[in-house]
Amino acid sequence: MSAKDTTRHPCFNKDSAGSCGRVHLPVAPKCNIQCNYCNRKYDCVNESRPGVTSGVLKPFQAAEYMEKVLEKEPRITVAGIAGPGDPFANPAETLETMRLLNEHHPELLFCLSSNGMGILPYLDDIAELGVSHVTITISAVDPAIGAKIYAWVKDGNVVYRGEKGAEILLDRQLAAIKGLKERGITVKVNSIVIPGVNDHHIVEVAKVCASLGADIQNMIPLKPTADTPFAHIPEPGRETVLPLRKEAGVHIEQMTHCKRCRADAVGLLGNDQSASLCGTLQACSRLKPLEAKMARPFVAVATREGLLVNQHLGEAGAFQIWGESESGGFRLVEERPAPQAGCGPKRWAELAAVLKDCRAVLCAAVGETPRMLLEEHGIECHAVDGFIEDALRYVFEGGDINALKVRRSGIGSGCAGGGAGCG
Repeated sequence: MSAKDTTRHPCFNKDSAGSCGRVHLPVAPKCNIQCNYCNRKYDCVNESRPGVTSGVLKPFQAAEYMEKVLEKEPRITVAGIAGPGDPFANPAETLETMRLLNEHHPELLFCLSSNGMGILPYLDDIAELGVSHVTITISAVDPAIGAKIYAWVKDGNVVYRGEKGAEILLDRQLAAIKGLKERGITVKVNSIVIPGVNDHHIVEVAKVCASLGADIQNMIPLKPTADTPFAHIPEPGRETVLPLRKEAGVHIEQMTHCKRCRADAVGLLGNDQSASLCGTLQACSRLKPLEAKMARPFVAVATREGLLVNQHLGEAGAFQIWGESESGGFRLVEERPAPQAGCGPKRWAELAAVLKDCRAVLCAAVGETPRMLLEEHGIECHAVDGFIEDALRYVFEGGDINALKVRRSGIGSGCAGGGAGCG
């Protein structure tokens, strides 16, 4: 495939805004930080700002929606994920959506917009999936100022507030710019201009990000939003923003045509079709997972010796395939090799194909990414502990399999689901 024309991104290249369109696929509902200007509760087709969407899609629904969008607006050149939360607070959904796009529409440009908090473990995946443009929202490079902007920052299961949270977030954001540029990805920095909070500091943000190789900065005037701590702060006008862009433009190129797009924006920047395609998006959000097209008489088991369920999904080099015995009980049908480890989300798609006649897979632990993808293909994932035949009985005969759920602490804690095997 020939190299993509990266100039056909209307947000990164103003000259293409009149002829090239974008679609935001709203597959990322969760967020890992809380900004004091953000409220994602509202759903109004007439409101245009980040965090707003008329529906949330699963990856397979997003792929179907993409087809319908291209039928109605063939000028779309960019497919992106920009919320309504953060793509890397929802890494499984984000990576699977990108994989499906890359499989069906490799000619499109792929774009992600993130706060940068959770992106670092996925930089190689992003590059491998052909993502060419990433936006990181950075509104402060001083934790003391950041502490005024972010109510909290969540790192794993720990929530940080104040300067500690802002410092952790800033470290991740700056490392993200560096890592993305090392992989040849174009980086835009969004900076929210908040009067009285960071407007005196926003040029320093430009300097720091430019020093790390960021390509362009987009200063976005704060849009006061109801029920947020910054609801009382007035929206800064041109008299505030234009001088800041001029001063920061010495350090980094400035974006001047931002439309503050919704998480489900679609169409040209100057001719948004979010409202007209709202019904299509909502219809796609009600689509059911892929239906099983064949009988599923078997259950796959991750086991070391054939007696216990005792392997993580990602560490299993092969799966035992079990079925019901005509004489009662269960029988081992065969053993199937697992796809090669270390090839990212593609591995789980290949595993779904290997286990296409299985109704479930039993393992000691499973990451979020493979669980989601396998279940989209009609294969239930059960992380259980104990004898294989006990677990098979629950699957084939019914009952609450949670009685066998893994109880040992630490099991699965290192399973990131990235396709490189369990930690």
